[in-house]
Amino acid sequence: MRKFIIFAASDGTATTANIVVQAALAQFPEVEVEIKTRAGIADSEDVSQLVQQAAQEQGIIVFTLVSSELRESIIREAREANVAAIDLLGPLLLRFEELFKVAPRGIAGTFKFPHSRDDPRIEAINFTVDHDDGRNPSSLDQADIVIVGVSRTSKTPLSIYLASRGWKVANVPIILGIPPLEILSRIDQRKIVGLTIEAEQLAKIRKSRMEKFNLPTNNSYSDLNAVQKELSYAESVYRADTGWPVVDVTGKSIEEIAQEV
Repeated sequence: MRKFIIFAASDGTATTANIVVQAALAQFPEVEVEIKTRAGIADSEDVSQLVQQAAQEQGIIVFTLVSSELRESIIREAREANVAAIDLLGPLLLRFEELFKVAPRGIAGTFKFPHSRDDPRIEAINFTVDHDDGRNPSSLDQADIVIVGVSRTSKTPLSIYLASRGWKVANVPIILGIPPLEILSRIDQRKIVGLTIEAEQLAKIRKSRMEKFNLPTNNSYSDLNAVQKELSYAESVYRADTGWPVVDVTGKSIEEIAQEV
């Protein structure tokens, strides 16, 4: 029998999508399925990458997105790519809006699962959401893993993926010319992992992102020379008396990066 691949995708942690998929799969014990988590879907670029991968792997997308624009985007692109896509949250939000006469907030990540002694992953996910992109640095020492890197090196989706496996993860941005958070030097250095990427790929990713939002691309954010300087600065931070291990994310899936971490 064919092995099916299901992408549980969300603009939040993807925990809800994972749980619902697993609950449904319990009714099909004879079917072999691999679930791949895709959290932090934030824009049309993320949607395109998700649909492209699902098409390549002949996968099924099951998603929970609060943004109506992103829901429409994923449904449209999946249809064009002949990929099965199942919207778990959209119909419920629309029906509630009709009944309550109130529009949904459309803010991702507002729901948090309660802590559970039986499933440490819930605590890990809540911790990771609260420590995304340098938030709550005072409790950074409570993390199992601290991921550092420049913008668009997959820090957030990697963090959420690891959290879904039970690891409490924090991620901290490295910004050109700004010293890293002082607390990073005071926590257990074995917890910290730096991310890097080939400059050409990062510039391409950033340029594509700017184009998706109809923003000018002739700026330092996507300029190759500027990107090279950012990455060189990050490398100098990683090497400066720390010895942090570094993972190159170029061309790798989240699962591959997580395995190296």
